[in-house]
Amino acid sequence: MNKKIAIIGGGNLGTAIAEGLIQSGFVAPKHILITKRNIATLHELERKGVLVSDKNEEAVRYADLVILAVKPFQVDDILRSLASEFKADRQVLVSVITGISIEHIAKHVGNMPVVRAMPNTAIAIQQSMTCIAARNVSEEHLQYVMDIFNQLGKAVKIDEKLMDAATVLGACGTAFAMRYIRANIQGGIEIGFDAATANLIAAQTVKGAAELLLQRGAHPEQEIDKVTTPKGCTIAGLNEMEHRGFSSSLIKGLVASYDKIAKD
Repeated sequence: MNKKIAIIGGGNLGTAIAEGLIQSGFVAPKHILITKRNIATLHELERKGVLVSDKNEEAVRYADLVILAVKPFQVDDILRSLASEFKADRQVLVSVITGISIEHIAKHVGNMPVVRAMPNTAIAIQQSMTCIAARNVSEEHLQYVMDIFNQLGKAVKIDEKLMDAATVLGACGTAFAMRYIRANIQGGIEIGFDAATANLIAAQTVKGAAELLLQRGAHPEQEIDKVTTPKGCTIAGLNEMEHRGFSSSLIKGLVASYDKIAKD
């Protein structure tokens, strides 16, 4: 499918999506139009062939697929101003805005096919984990949206009721992983490495561990078993961490984040 894509909101997320789609070769730059009030900051994308505009209406009229990448407080005003421009029979609206439900969007756009997508910050390097929910969207269009976000990392379809949980596991989870890596670096320095070398070893080790699970589809315990020998140093370290509450503290942290979202 050779669809034209409009990205309403040329901030960090909107530009990251545009950059990723260009770099992957999934969409020709001339088939992307991105909007922002101050288009001067979009000069680099424009230089690569992307169309830029400060008029959201123009973007909607141009596109087959519209990606809404604005701040949550801007959503209502923008959707109100664009409601009459959307064409439910030929367009799909994709929202990447945190905390805004499909139902909320539907109040402004009626029966418009709507996809809610939640990427994380690794979208900037085409390594996002994006969770996707949809309403009134054909299988063909949903697959196209999945294909878009699979160019920017990995995408999975979930029930919308799990979006808060997905935010914790896939977005807050980035910070949790970073904190684990930081602790590894601190430990590495204590046992003799300089900070830069400890950073490299810790980050690459975590990347490699994640790739083992992604490429092999294995359970973490299967890979743990391969490096834990009887009376060895790995099992000694793992057991000490568990005695100190390693797994339980992580789980409690996830639940605390989820409870915070649920209350707000």
